[in-house]
Amino acid sequence: MRERHGRVQEQLEAANAERVYEVTRDDLPLHCPQPSMYLWNSHPKVYLPIEVTGEAKCPYCSSMYRLVGDSPR
Repeated sequence: MRERHGRVQEQLEAANAERVYEVTRDDLPLHCPQPSMYLWNSHPKVYLPIEVTGEAKCPYCSSMYRLVGDSPR
């Protein structure tokens, strides 16, 4: 994922636009919204425990995150 600086010209993703996001272990620790999303129209950052079950749901926006690439530990 790209590092976010928050300028409009960066062409970041709309925050919480999808309902299911696939993430990898490289994205851990997982938080919503993601670094590739604008923050101006989103909720506060919340860390999501995904390592054990391989899935996590954001309590703010109900976006579902799925860990892909290997099986949960």
